[in-house]
Amino acid sequence: MKIVGLTGGIGSGKSTVLNQFKNLGINTYCADKASKKLINSDKDLIKSIKNLFGNNVYENDVLNTAKLSKIVFQDPNKLKSLNSIIHPAVAKDFESFIKNNNGDYIVKEVAIIFETNTEDNYDKIILIRAPLEERIKRVILRDNLSREDVIRRVNNQIDDSTIIDKCDYIIDNNNLKDLKEKVLKIHKDLIR
Repeated sequence: MKIVGLTGGIGSGKSTVLNQFKNLGINTYCADKASKKLINSDKDLIKSIKNLFGNNVYENDVLNTAKLSKIVFQDPNKLKSLNSIIHPAVAKDFESFIKNNNGDYIVKEVAIIFETNTEDNYDKIILIRAPLEERIKRVILRDNLSREDVIRRVNNQIDDSTIIDKCDYIIDNNNLKDLKEKVLKIHKDLIR
């Protein structure tokens, strides 16, 4: 079974593309959703987060993501520390997901494949791109963030132009109809 990585900058449309694969009957895994679940359920991970950032980042046993985001997106070293404890927990969860699923391939949505140097973990990589201003608008609407907060997050990700040659498929996310056709074309190629 092939493992296909799906990546792209914040607001590029990764979740939309992931849902297109899911609609085709493909097993999909969203690292972001998994991490959001694990940061509130995995006792070891919770302990590590509290050790790094203090007990007050949790309120009533739920991580205050807004508070933690303010800390890590203003300090690259703290973001790196957070990622260093979350990524192993997500990797373990994904291994379990693989064991419980089958098919020609699985699509794993991961925003930071290249930032974490994990590109060798995938048989194929799909890069989703969208114009920067469109991405900023989407994230402001979706996450109720300020423009400055979104730009800070964008600046913590690798620019698409530096990784394009390392990706097997490129999807420019301009409209939904084209998006569906592009996903179907990639799907047919992957099951060949």
